[in-house]
Amino acid sequence: MTIRSTDKACAHTPVPALPANGVIGLIAPAGPAALDAEKAVQWMQARGYGLRIFPGVEDKDGYLAGSDEVRLNDLHAAFADSRIDAILCLRGGYGSPRILDRIDFELLRRNAKPFVGYSDITALHLAISRYAGFVTFHGPMLNADLLGDKQQPTESSLLGMLRGELTSGSVLRHPPAYPLTTIVPGVARGRLLGGNLSLIAGTLGTPYGIDAEGVILFIEDINEPLYRIDRLLTHLRLAGVLSKLCGVLVGDVAGVDEQALAGLLKQTFEPLWIPVLAGWRSGHCDPNLTLPMGAMVRLDAGAQELVLEQDVVVRS
Repeated sequence: MTIRSTDKACAHTPVPALPANGVIGLIAPAGPAALDAEKAVQWMQARGYGLRIFPGVEDKDGYLAGSDEVRLNDLHAAFADSRIDAILCLRGGYGSPRILDRIDFELLRRNAKPFVGYSDITALHLAISRYAGFVTFHGPMLNADLLGDKQQPTESSLLGMLRGELTSGSVLRHPPAYPLTTIVPGVARGRLLGGNLSLIAGTLGTPYGIDAEGVILFIEDINEPLYRIDRLLTHLRLAGVLSKLCGVLVGDVAGVDEQALAGLLKQTFEPLWIPVLAGWRSGHCDPNLTLPMGAMVRLDAGAQELVLEQDVVVRS
């Protein structure tokens, strides 16, 4: 069996595990959302955690959750505060790319801790991967997912990952009720990186675009018809991203016919001879599984299996 890999596929640094009775910081680096603060605090307390809500969560500046300054300050403050054990984003929407060129990545690197979000938060995952070099988590956010009562294993996948229940060698379990599709069989070993396809494409050509060498690319999206998914993948191909990959894991692509999507994926990736597995329940879907961005994984598209090849958190 041939395993696609590369010597440049360097693992990212694990982050400290979320401790029992830890405190989770809630920030809104992108769009605004009405938050029931009492419900949010009670939800965390019921699971043994405290919650600190940063100022921008309750702010609104049009389609942004507060001004760029407020959202940037909250991001920096949440990482710098030693009392905060993990950082959870309120929602996606739009806004994260606006602050990328003002982030103090050295501050983030010195104070690495679990950072969780998806959708527009993809821009932050990519930037932190490139300039701070620690594992982050493409996972559920507070409003739409956790307080929205998305079905299991949304919550258990997140908390199990952050607590350190999954270590090197662990298989990331996928709900059997949602069958996966092998687009191109094969095995690959590399860093898992990516997120929302529109954000991945939108950051290309900037200093914050994906470093695709040796990567197993994860992609998901919503509200994009098939021809736009085609256009986004073509953009990545013409930019030379796809030729650098070791493999591809496709998450939820909401609103697109599964068979039509499978055909497009096969047409796009089969000529590259890299393994591709589709249908992973992560993204704008229910359930929404947590994935470790920047971590070394092993993807077996034929066996439909994803295995951690490093610890993603470190217990104290």
